[in-house]
Amino acid sequence: MMKSISRRDLLRNSAVVAGTAIAWGKTSSLEAMAMAEGNSVTGPNIHFPTVVRERLAVASWPFRFYIESAGNEYRDKKQPGMDLRDFAVQVKAKFGVPGVEPLSSHFSSTDERYLKGFREAIEKAGVHVVDIPVDNSESYFDADPATRKRVVENGKKWVDIAVTIGSPSVRTSIAEANNAKPNVEVAAEEIRRVVDYAAAKNIVVDLENDNPISEDPYFLEKVIQKVNHPYLHALPDFCNSMASGDEKFNYDAVTMLFRYAYNICHVKDSEVGEDGKGTHVDLKRTFGILNASQYKGYCSMEWEGGGDSYEGTRKLIAASLEYLK
Repeated sequence: MMKSISRRDLLRNSAVVAGTAIAWGKTSSLEAMAMAEGNSVTGPNIHFPTVVRERLAVASWPFRFYIESAGNEYRDKKQPGMDLRDFAVQVKAKFGVPGVEPLSSHFSSTDERYLKGFREAIEKAGVHVVDIPVDNSESYFDADPATRKRVVENGKKWVDIAVTIGSPSVRTSIAEANNAKPNVEVAAEEIRRVVDYAAAKNIVVDLENDNPISEDPYFLEKVIQKVNHPYLHALPDFCNSMASGDEKFNYDAVTMLFRYAYNICHVKDSEVGEDGKGTHVDLKRTFGILNASQYKGYCSMEWEGGGDSYEGTRKLIAASLEYLK
């Protein structure tokens, strides 16, 4: 990871690059850069709801202990199990919000029949998908071209799945590589292939500040700037960058990422590590950052505070209803 002073320098530099750019819907940072280069910009035009509750969603990740799937390594057999489709169907009834964010590893099947049935079932329940977080076990900046090709193909596969189930976007993860350090040039070149494919299908691609090494927020900023595509955006997570142990860094990173956000962010107030120790953020302050950015997209609840995921998610929803403007 880069030292804090480097991150602060990058934050200042990004502000210069963004110039007078403001949130999407007027002029985004990405559009401002493209305009400065004389490029015409055409991008997604998602009609987001204006009622706060309608902008909220629930991620499946906090409920991983219950979800039956061959790809879900966190399933706790001591807990009652359910298919991802059953979880998604109950979101509106249990939480009073219409959005769901199903993690890629939670799908019990990706065949067309299952996916179409998934979409039919959730739409009947008044639920819709706001994003698919796609986890990659291999890296976009791996030294091996064949490995990078597999990651790109996986990204394209989930873009097609997004089309089938009606998701407006996918979040593609940038995994660490055993044989290479994070490389902006290489990652951007490969991610651009996924973004070009997604744009042709009107699907947005997002990058999240998750892994503190391969998804450092300022590394993501450089990748987004390098790709310079209206279908590539940031997915700001309220708390993930607290892994740095630097509270100021987390708030600065979230502020920067919201300049590149368009359609999805993750709401959380805390995380509990494997050592049982927790980190916390001020939700009122973080929503203040969101509101100041004029972000109008979806907010997905991703409870990580330990204990009952249902109660924790309801806590985040209540805070969102209070602070989101």
